[in-house]
Amino acid sequence: MKPMGWPGWTARFALPFVVLNTLLTMENHGPGLWPRPALRLSFELAMALLALTAWIAWRGRTGERALRLLAAASGVWIVARYLDVTVSAVFGRQINLYWDSRHALEVLRMGDFAAWQTALGVLAALALPLLLYRIALACWRAIAQALAWPPPRPAIGLAGVLLAACFAAHGIGGRDTRWFFSMPVAPILAHQAEVLAGQLLPGRAAQQLSPSPDFAHVGLAGLHGADVLLLFAESYGATTLDNPRQAAALAPARERLAQALADGGLRAVSARMRSPTYGGASWLAHAALLTGVDTHDPGAYELLLATDRPTLARHFQAHGWHTVNWMPGLHRPWPEGSFYGFDRYVDADRTGYRGPAFGYWRVPDQASMALLHAQELAQPPGTRAPRFIVFPTLASHAPFRPLPPYVADWARLLDEQAYTPAELAQALAHPVSWQAPVRPYLESLAYTFEWLGDYLAHRAPRGMLTIVIGDHQPLASVSGAGSSWDVPVHIISADTALLKRFEARGFRPGLLPSPQPAAMDMHALTPLLLAVFDGSTAGLPGTAE
Repeated sequence: MKPMGWPGWTARFALPFVVLNTLLTMENHGPGLWPRPALRLSFELAMALLALTAWIAWRGRTGERALRLLAAASGVWIVARYLDVTVSAVFGRQINLYWDSRHALEVLRMGDFAAWQTALGVLAALALPLLLYRIALACWRAIAQALAWPPPRPAIGLAGVLLAACFAAHGIGGRDTRWFFSMPVAPILAHQAEVLAGQLLPGRAAQQLSPSPDFAHVGLAGLHGADVLLLFAESYGATTLDNPRQAAALAPARERLAQALADGGLRAVSARMRSPTYGGASWLAHAALLTGVDTHDPGAYELLLATDRPTLARHFQAHGWHTVNWMPGLHRPWPEGSFYGFDRYVDADRTGYRGPAFGYWRVPDQASMALLHAQELAQPPGTRAPRFIVFPTLASHAPFRPLPPYVADWARLLDEQAYTPAELAQALAHPVSWQAPVRPYLESLAYTFEWLGDYLAHRAPRGMLTIVIGDHQPLASVSGAGSSWDVPVHIISADTALLKRFEARGFRPGLLPSPQPAAMDMHALTPLLLAVFDGSTAGLPGTAE
């Protein structure tokens, strides 16, 4: 029945439109699973309404089949919207449908749910699309009946055209003409389709990703069974070398680190690498070095995680090393981390830290290193399998505050009295400053150099190889606009022959790499490491291929 009069039309049209718009614009600011409505407009709903209005104006009616198709599409759109905002809220990243669908049950298990709760959740997930379809179908039927009354059609058509013009004009003259729109769902689906195509179509992953290094034909004989610590120094960028003021301010701490290494019978060689990311997105750098695949495109990273490409962790594992992914900065489930193949994965809740929390990141780097040593490295080499450990630090992560103090008594860091109330209060007394971040940044790196030098000189296992590499430059307010994407990398060891193989490949003695811009991307460092660890001299000056 056609609505009669404006009050009846409004009542019939407004409620279903609001229901659909609410479902298509939901937001989730986390960390839970429940979204909330947003005071925004769905562009796709507005365009669907414009198309439906034009169709009814032309044909006089719309068929049930068309409404069912529209309802089915709406259901897909709503589910995609929910998954996108919820995965972002819970995991801090965009959804990867190929990956996440494979590990959905693992995520449920990580939540420590009872069997009946898991079963109920699965049933709800299966029933939800049907329920959404029924809701959307009821809404579109009501809207179609409302549009059967001709008077509102011209206004709806004009509004739709104006909204489309606003959407298209975004960015012209620097204007934001989409401020009242919710983020469209179509790009989300298009991206997921691209990822799925890259995985499911034969040869697509190989075409879109750079080749992997040749892991299969190299070994680790050149390490002689040594432990390997790969330390990603957060935001340790070439600005600390290239900016004269920053280099001068950090010089005393760098010199103390060099002296500590010398006191421990260690030497360092250094170089510059070009990170695949700048100012953030550390995972792109981690993936580049751990796989030897170019990840400067975030899409390549997502595609990589859904492959079975070889990794450094699996390479070490295959040669008898026990591999550990020590990640105290992770506060959320990270099921995709299983891609790398580590024997042990440790997040913030699993480090065993019992001291006070220092800001958002909670676990101070020195305490984290003390716990890592106690759990994995305290037993003398030769009485256990050698370790390959990846440890990204936190202190130099923006905003660089609060900064924990250096503690000379490392044993104290293992218990609840890791830091005294006075030490915590002093750290918290220094406020975060986004307007003046350079000094806190440099102080955080000086802290890293201090505890690292002490650990390597006096506590680290004999013969351990340490690789310290920046994951990316700090944010532009520290490194400056237009800075390079270069980061330092230091190789620290007592094995002179090993270090000479690095020098033969362009590394310089000491902690100061060449001032020239990096000639190598970070993912290209991986095959270099493989060759050095193998003990190979292939390709070096004066050697035969």
